Amino acid sequence: MAKRRTDSFFRNEKAADKPRKVADSNGLYLLIQKNGSRFWRYRYSINGRESVVALGDYSEMSLQAAREARDAARRLVKQGINPAQHRKAARIIASDQAANTFEAVAREWIEQHRKDWTPYYFKQVSTVLEQDVFSKIGGLPIREVKSAHLLAILKEVRDRPAPTIAILIRQWCSAVFLYAIATLRADNDIAAAVKGAVKKPKTRHKTPLSPAEIPLLMERVEAARGTVQVQTALHLLLLTFVRPGELRQAQWSEFDLDRALWAIPEARMKMREAHVVPLSTQAVALLRKLRAVSGSNPLLFPNVRDPHRAMSPTTLNRSLERMGYAKVFSAHGFRTTASTLLNEMGFHPDWIEKQLAHDERNASRRHYNRAKYVQERTKMMQAWADYLDGLRSGDVVIPIHAGRRPA
Repeated sequence: MAKRRTDSFFRNEKAADKPRKVADSNGLYLLIQKNGSRFWRYRYSINGRESVVALGDYSEMSLQAAREARDAARRLVKQGINPAQHRKAARIIASDQAANTFEAVAREWIEQHRKDWTPYYFKQVSTVLEQDVFSKIGGLPIREVKSAHLLAILKEVRDRPAPTIAILIRQWCSAVFLYAIATLRADNDIAAAVKGAVKKPKTRHKTPLSPAEIPLLMERVEAARGTVQVQTALHLLLLTFVRPGELRQAQWSEFDLDRALWAIPEARMKMREAHVVPLSTQAVALLRKLRAVSGSNPLLFPNVRDPHRAMSPTTLNRSLERMGYAKVFSAHGFRTTASTLLNEMGFHPDWIEKQLAHDERNASRRHYNRAKYVQERTKMMQAWADYLDGLRSGDVVIPIHAGRRPA
């Protein structure tokens, strides 16, 4: 057995014209390379075969630390475990855990769905998870994330207060865990255990306006100190009842004003299917006026601060809030209003649903209806615009037509 050495002994050992092994005790030695580099090594024998395992760099590991690492390796050898193989397995596990942190799996899930989401929804999911979730549990291996971790996040976001965002976080985290289970990186959906921990706030944002409320709203829109773009956008939402995001990001290249048609590409549609919107004469007139204001910008509603980007998602709702509609009515409520009143007026539900671009669950029916009802919807949209004019003038005439579904 080699004599037990001291720190000063190893420090004073010099390099030679070939690698040197300076022994300590119980298999521990210092390997000194020709260039002066120094490394701690442990020599051991297992199953009759001699092997060596690297313990660390001399400049980073003291003699005492090297001996402790050697003793740990010796304990493995006594158990019949090869220290070198054990270290390799530990590295693989650590690498696997790093690749399977909650954040890593979540980002993989996001990329899997990116092509199916609108750019806005992709940004929303990514930003919320980055700000509220990854900063808390992103670095944890996904198998180590507990329901208590997620509950703490949900409560913090709820109390901000942002209960709707908290609910979305739980839903997205649940989807991440289900994806992890499907790819054999998790065993349970821990987000399921906290379902219902945050209650959805009660609002009337989607409550339809009554016929008597519509003229008042439009008067407030025209009297508000908003830009022409905001006023026009709110008028067009009432006339076309598309989703607010579809209108905000509209580009002039999508419009054929001579044919009174607006073709929204599938990339901007919630259901990822192109949508044709027939335009009433009133809508076309509004668009021609807006065209003169927007100039050469390809966007109908550019962002005030950055004209290369579309109007902010919050602009229209903030404008409605300033008019007195906070927690009462939102931009999305125009769709509910039109759907409710058009159904009451007797228009065929299929025409209305197609105009709303709602998803048709039946695949064969969806294919059949893809190009249908354009003529019918054109008449319906003109009747709707005329009805709105009638509400404002007080000379309301309810359209009577053959589109009503038989009783």
